[in-house]
Amino acid sequence: MKHGKKYIDSAKLIDKSKLYENSEAMEACVKSATAKFDETVEVHVKLGVDSRHADQQVRGAIVLPNGTGKKVRVLAICKGENVKLAEGAGADFVGAEEMTNKIQKEGWMDFDVLITTPDMMGLVGRLGKILGPRGLMPNPKAGTVTADIAKAIKEAKAGKIEYRLDKTNIIHCPIGKVSFGKDKLLENFDALLGAIVKAKPAAAKGQYIKSCVISTTMGPGIKMNPNKVGV
Repeated sequence: MKHGKKYIDSAKLIDKSKLYENSEAMEACVKSATAKFDETVEVHVKLGVDSRHADQQVRGAIVLPNGTGKKVRVLAICKGENVKLAEGAGADFVGAEEMTNKIQKEGWMDFDVLITTPDMMGLVGRLGKILGPRGLMPNPKAGTVTADIAKAIKEAKAGKIEYRLDKTNIIHCPIGKVSFGKDKLLENFDALLGAIVKAKPAAAKGQYIKSCVISTTMGPGIKMNPNKVGV
């Protein structure tokens, strides 16, 4: 793979043979960001579990202390009193059949999070083939299927993120923007890793966190000491 001059210059700031401690990794990540836009800082954690087994799934959600730095567009699928609650909580789009029809028939996807109530899952479930591959299908474990729709919307707006294993047993998550600076990024990182450690399945054996890498949107990966993250 060929890289541009900015990437190559950024890569020179990173010691590829080194396992960085948490604080210095965040500092190096911020220094290596050279794009003209405010890059997102992403975390990639490989776990010592097997996602093919139901008892070794790792999934959940957490509100990052400093948010994600991204404006989150929330779609609330609900009816009755919950409509006013959703609107009052700051949902960008609120509705029921008219919204699901818009997604099904028009391919409308101008939202980042879909939150719904348990009684609407019969309706939302029909969108599984559309929402599933995009990671937008509501789920009780992620707090996006809930009776307290107002709370869920406020948390989503405040920077709630979902973490879950992919097929290669890796969790990929954003933890903020470069403009946050080292300290705020470190707070968000510690919160995310703490949640992942707490979610360790009882069936998991051996080393739980195999590796951890952080990077900016356009920057090189920075390897972290897996024995120190989440501690």
